[in-house]
Amino acid sequence: MDMFVIQGPTRLSGTVVINGAKNAVLPLMAAALLARGKNVIENVPRLRDVHTMIQLLEILGARVTFDKHVLTIDTTRLKRLEAPYDLVRTMRASIYVLGPLVAAHRRARVSMPGGCAWGPRPIDLHLMALERLGAKLALDRGYINATARRLKGAEIVFPISSVGATGQTLMACVLAKGITTIKNAALEPEITELAEALVSAGAKIEGIGQTTMRIEGVEEIEPLKYRVMPDRIEAGTFAAAAAATGGKVRIDKCNPSHLESVLHALRACGAKIQTGRDNVYVEGPERVDPVHVVTREYPGFPTDMQAQIIAVLCRARGTSTVKDTIYPDRFTHIPELRRLGANIRLDGNIAVITGVKMLKGAPVMATDIRASSALIISGLMARGRTEIRRVYHIDRGYEAIEKRLRKLGASIRRVSE
Repeated sequence: MDMFVIQGPTRLSGTVVINGAKNAVLPLMAAALLARGKNVIENVPRLRDVHTMIQLLEILGARVTFDKHVLTIDTTRLKRLEAPYDLVRTMRASIYVLGPLVAAHRRARVSMPGGCAWGPRPIDLHLMALERLGAKLALDRGYINATARRLKGAEIVFPISSVGATGQTLMACVLAKGITTIKNAALEPEITELAEALVSAGAKIEGIGQTTMRIEGVEEIEPLKYRVMPDRIEAGTFAAAAAATGGKVRIDKCNPSHLESVLHALRACGAKIQTGRDNVYVEGPERVDPVHVVTREYPGFPTDMQAQIIAVLCRARGTSTVKDTIYPDRFTHIPELRRLGANIRLDGNIAVITGVKMLKGAPVMATDIRASSALIISGLMARGRTEIRRVYHIDRGYEAIEKRLRKLGASIRRVSE
C-alpha cells in the first residue's frame, strides 16, 4: 500500500492545469447505457473511481477504451444487467447505472452502494423517484431489483436537494413516456453538465440550471459525444493549498464562476485572488485570517471543500468555525489534523478551529477523498516530515496529485509502506 511523504513547510509557486470533473464524468459514463452505440467522452481524468466505473460497464457488456483522457464506451452488445456487490461497494456512484438500465433495458439488479465511510447517505430519494416513474422495486439480499415495461412521466418533488437523486431521475426519465417534472432539483454544475450532455444526444429538457426541470420523454437518444467540464473541487483544493502555504499559484483551465463561494472564503482569509475567463491566480498571506464558513447546496460553499478549508484555517490568526449542513458527520479528518498539532474542537456539526503558529509533521491516515487533500495541505504547512497513509482514497478523486504538487515546488513523494 502506498503513502505520501511530505517535507514541509513549502510555499507553492507556479501553474497547475485542472482536469475534468470526477463528479461530472461518473454520471455521464452511466448515461452511456441509455443508447446503443459508441459514446465518446473527452477530458476524462485518470482516477481510481473512473477505472472502477469502467470495470462495471465492462461487466455489463460494454467495450471500453481509455486513451489520452478520451473515453470510448461502446454499448452495442450489453449482455448483463447486474451491477455486483464487489464493485458497487467500493464506489457510491455505481448506483447511477440503476436508472439508465431500467429506462433503456426494462430491468436491472444493482447492489446497494458503498464508498466513503463517513455519514449516512441513503439512496431513498433515488428509489422514490424511480417508483414514481413506474418502476417496480424489490430489495433482495442487499440488491435492488428493478423492472418496468416502460417508465412513465410523473411529478417528482424532492424534500431536500439531492445531486445524486436529481442525476438518477434525469437519466431515467429522458426515455419515459410523457412529461416528468422534477421540483427542488439540485443546482450543482455537475447536474447542469449531465442535462446538457443528454440534450446534445437528443433528450428534451427544459429548466436546466433551475430548481424546476421539465423533461419530455423521447423514444431513444443518440450515443453521447461530450467534453467534461473542469473539476471545481480540484481547482478549489489547489486554491486552498496556495492560500494556506502563502504561495503564488495560477490555476488554469478551470471555471471561476463555479468557484465563487470558495474564492470568497479565501479572500476573507486574506488571500489575493484574480480571475480570468478560464483561470484563477491565488496569492496567499503569511498567515490567514479567521473566517466563519457554512456549507450549503450550490451555489453555497461546497461540502466537498469543507475538509480543505479547515486545513487552511489551522494556522489562522484567531478562531474560525466551519459548519457542515450537508453531511454533519463528515469530520473524520479532524483527529488526524490534531496529530499535526491543530487545535480543533468539534461541537455537533460545527468545527471550531483556533489557529496555531506552526503545525508539526506526523504520521496520519486518510479516511476519504477530501480528507486526504486536507491532510496534504496540512502537511505542506507543517514543519518536518508528514506521512499520509491510505492514499488510495485520494487516487479516487485527484489524478497524480503528488506529481503536480512537485511542479509547484512541494517536497512530496509516493512510497510503498
